[in-house]
Amino acid sequence: MATSFTRMDESTQEQWLHIGAQHAINQGRVADRMLMLLESLGEITDGFNADQLTHCLQTATLAERAGADEEVVFASLMHDVGKAITVTNHGAIAAEMIKPYVREDVYQMIRVHQDFQGKHYYHHFGADPDAREQHRDVLTAEQFELAALFADEWDQIAFDTEYDTLPLSHFEPLVRKLTGDMSL
Repeated sequence: MATSFTRMDESTQEQWLHIGAQHAINQGRVADRMLMLLESLGEITDGFNADQLTHCLQTATLAERAGADEEVVFASLMHDVGKAITVTNHGAIAAEMIKPYVREDVYQMIRVHQDFQGKHYYHHFGADPDAREQHRDVLTAEQFELAALFADEWDQIAFDTEYDTLPLSHFEPLVRKLTGDMSL
């Protein structure tokens, strides 16, 4: 049953209870869409050695093998999913997508990861390789350290096509778990 209103200001509580129930039933769609966007990254190389899906999988694999918690591994997997839309501001896009499912320090890690990763290549464009420092007064010390760990130890080294990278199917249960998909 669909609701019949054509304007929200003419809706009823009963209609909104129905809509809320439908949202809950369809929560699995969140994981499906995230996985779909990740898969689409397999078509994007943008000049890199590895496609962006492989890069995301490798980043998550490195985080998992280093003992990172589930939210950090999930965020590592999703960190470049914004590139399915645009490279510009892709970190902010990915951060907003995962925000409801991760704690604040993990959200911040992804939101600022581009400037933190810049330490390793911004100088090639004449940009400031210390761009991460602009976030030092905004982030807590713990958030800053986590963002640096992510950028320096996992993200910037995840372009090795010979690395034993875990497949997307390995991470799918985690994506479903953290997004509240109860169809596991």
